[in-house]
Amino acid sequence: MTQEIAVLMEISAPSLDYGLLAPVLIVFGAACVGVLLEALVPRGGRRLTQAILAFAALVAAMVMVGINASSGARVVEAVGSIAIDGPTQFLWGTLILLTAMALLVFLDRDVDDSHFAPSAASVPGSNQEQEAQEAGHAHTEVFPLALFALSGMLVFPAANDLITLFVALEVLSLPLYVLSGLARRRRLLSQESSLKYFLLGAMSSGFFLYGITLLYGFSGSFDYAGIADAVVNPTQPTGLLIAGLGLLGMGLLFKVGAVPFHSWTPDVYVGAPTPVTGFMAACTKIAAVGALLRVFFVALGSARWDWQPAMAVVAVMTMVVGALMAITQTDVKRMLAYSSIAHAGFILTAVVGAYQTGSGAPDGAVTSIQSVLFYLAVYGASTIAAFALLTMVRDRGIEATNLSDWAGLAKKSPRVAAAFGFLLLSFAGIPLTSGFIGKWAVFAAAWGGGYAWLVVVAVLVSLVTAFFYLKVIVSMFFAEPAESSEVVEPSIPTLLAVAVGVAVTFVAGVVPGPLLELAAKAGEFVR
Repeated sequence: MTQEIAVLMEISAPSLDYGLLAPVLIVFGAACVGVLLEALVPRGGRRLTQAILAFAALVAAMVMVGINASSGARVVEAVGSIAIDGPTQFLWGTLILLTAMALLVFLDRDVDDSHFAPSAASVPGSNQEQEAQEAGHAHTEVFPLALFALSGMLVFPAANDLITLFVALEVLSLPLYVLSGLARRRRLLSQESSLKYFLLGAMSSGFFLYGITLLYGFSGSFDYAGIADAVVNPTQPTGLLIAGLGLLGMGLLFKVGAVPFHSWTPDVYVGAPTPVTGFMAACTKIAAVGALLRVFFVALGSARWDWQPAMAVVAVMTMVVGALMAITQTDVKRMLAYSSIAHAGFILTAVVGAYQTGSGAPDGAVTSIQSVLFYLAVYGASTIAAFALLTMVRDRGIEATNLSDWAGLAKKSPRVAAAFGFLLLSFAGIPLTSGFIGKWAVFAAAWGGGYAWLVVVAVLVSLVTAFFYLKVIVSMFFAEPAESSEVVEPSIPTLLAVAVGVAVTFVAGVVPGPLLELAAKAGEFVR
């Protein structure tokens, strides 16, 4: 008994640098406070209160990211579980800013015409739901749910061990499962998307956990550094390593939306409330790609000859399937969903190249990490703006996503058509847009890494993707206007989100130097 007491007395509290961890703590704390506000604040004042709290938390978190980034910290914090380095700070800043853009779209319209169901727990079309709608009720807990998801997204790319990585995965996923089922219109479709996302997400988490156990069996460690050491000096059969990285990669690629783990993406994107779709399409992809980079570059970097060929095949399938399926779509929202799959393939080309300054890259070369960081930032801004524009085109009060409803849109609202057309040109990679610079950067990184053939495939697929983007543009500007559709006047927050997205797309395409330099200064991952 005395020995047990002595052992307990020797255990000391871990030393934490709360300043470096402040962005995550601020966002998570605000989400917890937001849950309390749902119980304490009268229904009529919840929307404004939740919005003020959410944006205040995002501003405070962004300020702390700026302060920490200026210090140039490169440390592993929280008892070795979270890595604070340049890529972490860049991804944190990007996620916070894009979440702010997404929450602006969450605020669109007044309480009586919200994007979110007045009573999601009620049976669609029931008397209870009708009464809640007539009373002007709205789901204001979408703000704390989004903050909970963001807190998981912040930890996901910064995780430095597999346990923290899995916890972050679940924290970011669970709120998204709920948010996907809260659409005010097309309630059954929304609930179906939520259920499908949950079931497939749970299955992918199972593969993810199995991969963690195999990697632990191979290395005897959950830490990325311990796994990296075991890869260099193996003491267990390499079969455990191959199977482990394969299963772990499946879980990560599911969140990225890569083929063949993409089946959830079109249905969930279409069924979820459009502001949530934009939030998921931008921020979830950023967090997942960031986590993928850290796992495969830090923990499994020495095993690159094992995972690069498989990742190259996944990249090709993702680009080709995303592009070919997008061509056949007549629904604009579903087309953007398959477009996001194709863009995931373009991002993976840089990951496959694994081109880093430490691996012989000449001075001034675009590295894989730099190119991916730039691509994620500009693609996220364009994506949220594009989905925000989708909310403005209506057919009898419901979002008009059929391509025929967008015919002749330029004659009804030249500004909306011009903004959406410009964003589509960026997705296609047309010069003078951020999409062109982003594709050039990831292709340059893949080329430098010795995957010239993959770049050739990516360029050819880019030509295919340009077809369906131009198809929408031609329909908007040169077809006869659809009679049933109309363009509603959006709220100021939505206009602000669209303006920011379009501005970033234009400025980063014309003057990409500052953002590319910022991504370059992020440097490599701390090991």
